[in-house]
Amino acid sequence: MGNAIEASGLTKRYGNVLAVDHISFKVEEGEIFGFLGPNGAGKTTTIRLLTGQAKPDSGRAMVAGFDMAREPIEGKRRMGVVPEISNLYDELSAWDNLIFAAQLYGVPRGAREERARELLELIGLYERRGDRVGGFSKGMKRRLTIAAALIHEPEVLFLDEPTAGLDVQSSRAIRSLVRELNEEGMTVFLTTHYIEEADQLCDRVAIIDRGRIIAEGKPEELKSRIGERAALEVSFNPKLEISDGLAALEHVRGVSKLGDFFRVYVDDVTGFLRALADFAKSNGLEVASISTVRPSLEDAFVMITGLSPEVMRIEKELARRRGDIG
Repeated sequence: MGNAIEASGLTKRYGNVLAVDHISFKVEEGEIFGFLGPNGAGKTTTIRLLTGQAKPDSGRAMVAGFDMAREPIEGKRRMGVVPEISNLYDELSAWDNLIFAAQLYGVPRGAREERARELLELIGLYERRGDRVGGFSKGMKRRLTIAAALIHEPEVLFLDEPTAGLDVQSSRAIRSLVRELNEEGMTVFLTTHYIEEADQLCDRVAIIDRGRIIAEGKPEELKSRIGERAALEVSFNPKLEISDGLAALEHVRGVSKLGDFFRVYVDDVTGFLRALADFAKSNGLEVASISTVRPSLEDAFVMITGLSPEVMRIEKELARRRGDIG
């Protein structure tokens, strides 16, 4: 099995900002490869370099065996690109959007309608094919955007934040669609700040921060980096925001808040439990529950980067409102 994507020393500057800093990685044919990182880490810039939308200052990007700097047209014919922001035409119907996309990609006239019908059935929108896209929900638009990127039957699909801003049901539908496409042999490269999503979907992931890849591997391999550290979930009565207090306790190496629970990463469970009892008593708190949990990809991400997933989600939403590119 060959490589569908190869990045070698990719580097890109925007003024004084080093957006992508000499990154290298490979994605095998048939893989789902995830790119994780906070807003501004370089995820979208990397996609732009890989898809020929931007030229690297140095390094090389190869897709389906084609050098994107020297053979961009051949490379683009073999890829589908789904940007984070919809590129559909709201005034057109779902059907007309797909036919227009087919024309842009050079799909033969006789195959356009059959391909559009197949894709609309695949994404569950065939019955809405004549409706204006402007009246669609975010989830429906996202599915149609993916269909438009598939109209020319690409070998590689690039998805930039595929479920960002979607409700739970729509996100689940998108993930199911990605799995189905991958099972049919398609290579998928996706960026996301939803770590649980990457854990569910990806064969391998890379974590990028400040333009550099700081970790790469299968989700289970990254989870194993936690080593001897334990993860515990603790809840208190009354329910207060006490992350900083927990983080300051002896033997604690990290804290993240998950709903009513605090997930605490410790290097000595017995020592932590003693410190926790003293902490609760001195702050007038009752420990409502405590349990150990199996390390997740989110746990590994916190340990490797020191970044809180909650902060990442807040930053992403603020950036979306400002219109920033991650």
